[in-house]
Amino acid sequence: MEFNYTYKGSTEVLERSNSTQMSFSPDTKRPPTYFIGELRQNVAFREAISALHDVVISDMQFKPKDKTAYKEWRAKQEDIDWEIVAAMRQDTADKIKQLQEELTELKKSSYERWRPYYQAQRHYFDYLYEKDRDAWFVLDPVITVHPDEVFFECFSVDESSYGRLGASYEVFKNIHEFACGTTNIDYSAALYDEFQKIRSYKSTHLQVDPSGFEVQTTNEAAYKEVKIDLPDSWVRGFLQVSSAMSLPAVRFDLHPMDIHNICFVLRRHKETKGPRSMRYHLQPGEPVRVVFEPWEKEVVCPRSRYLGNEPQIIRVWGRRRLHILERLIPVANKFTVHLLGTGMPSFYVADLGDMSFTLGLSGWTANDWSQSGNFDLMAPRADVDEWTQKIIFDALQENWLETADSLAQRLKFSRTAVLGALSAYTQAGRIIYDLNKQVYRVRELSREPLPMERLRFANEREENAKRFLNQNAAQVTSVNDRDGVLVLQGNIRDNEKTYNPSLTIDQDERIIEAECTCNWHQQNKLYKGPCEHILALRMQYVRQCR
Repeated sequence: MEFNYTYKGSTEVLERSNSTQMSFSPDTKRPPTYFIGELRQNVAFREAISALHDVVISDMQFKPKDKTAYKEWRAKQEDIDWEIVAAMRQDTADKIKQLQEELTELKKSSYERWRPYYQAQRHYFDYLYEKDRDAWFVLDPVITVHPDEVFFECFSVDESSYGRLGASYEVFKNIHEFACGTTNIDYSAALYDEFQKIRSYKSTHLQVDPSGFEVQTTNEAAYKEVKIDLPDSWVRGFLQVSSAMSLPAVRFDLHPMDIHNICFVLRRHKETKGPRSMRYHLQPGEPVRVVFEPWEKEVVCPRSRYLGNEPQIIRVWGRRRLHILERLIPVANKFTVHLLGTGMPSFYVADLGDMSFTLGLSGWTANDWSQSGNFDLMAPRADVDEWTQKIIFDALQENWLETADSLAQRLKFSRTAVLGALSAYTQAGRIIYDLNKQVYRVRELSREPLPMERLRFANEREENAKRFLNQNAAQVTSVNDRDGVLVLQGNIRDNEKTYNPSLTIDQDERIIEAECTCNWHQQNKLYKGPCEHILALRMQYVRQCR
């Protein structure tokens, strides 16, 4: 999928003895979005934006070694006469010894002659390092300006980690002007080094340059065209994160020192065998306990008590990605953990006062957001016509952010219809759910509508579920209403077999629990979304309720 960006120049940093001015160059093809302000909380912003950089460069997937060259070399060894080689080696060893003695004498007498060589070598490796760092920034970060805050979003290289930094206007002073909207900003690799120079004793000005939208006809060369060819999975991962954030989760707070202790254990130990999970032991009213496998090391969090009603044991994998949070420990007030379940995604929201940092992690590193987890299938999927959807989206766009209850009350629509419309726009990349403030926000991921025929969430399992409905092979056998929470049971005839799925749907029409007797569900549970039989049962219930 190709994204075309047009920037007026590049991001610039003007460094002075008492001030730093950072000017981001936005995409000029998007509606005017700009912001100008002076940082009030310099150090906290520096650490938060640096943690966002750590998300961008994160790539923890296993990469097998390329043994092609070794196999070619090994094949050639069979044709070698080793007696001749041994004689040549001895002769070569004598010559090397003589050359080394001459070289030692040369270095002692004329070291200055080698200085240009060492300098050129150092510059060469510096060039390679900078060149590789530029490759890290595959997708320019997305920045959104809203009436209450400015937030940055990014995605990791391995597509398993998501980062969002939200900065309210209390973080800034002397805010000159801003225009709400979403744009891509030109974010070079060298900018990270400039962020490290932010100091509390120096004023730092941050601006998404409004001059990038000026009409210019006499100097068109000032505009920089950037074309980025992104895999569909990259964009699909962004959409899956938004769907997962709106799902119900087990929630509790951790003190910053608890995060420090977790990272400390991971620094001190290296796993050589499985299992490699981290178990959260949650007992109502008691401190949170974290157990690390396979060493069974336990970290007790005396400052953090679980306030839920039911005991829980939840296992998460890909735990070394938590090192991204280390820079935030000195400036964070607390970390709010959202766990969707064992092997499911997890979210860590750092409370930085007037800022918040959200780290979203897939179930495990290899289970990336885009291909392995279909969490949109568990989100509200009420059938809402396009006209109603547009009314709801336009209403949200008036205020830029709002809760589903507020929208339903203001528009006189049912909560179900509002949630269904918001879910549809979330899956289209036009709305995001803010896990920190528990509101929906307008965020246009791309300038043009995304090609949903390539990114659509109706996968093979959903197609099979529709086939069951068309063949009248799905039947709801039991409906139990527990204070608005529905527990459904049924049977699905698939060829000569009959499967017995069951699921629990909350008041927001989200799947919170599900079981099925099919082999696919027994192997994957809900780690990769619901199976086709669970989806068919849900669709059949909706059909009967019409």
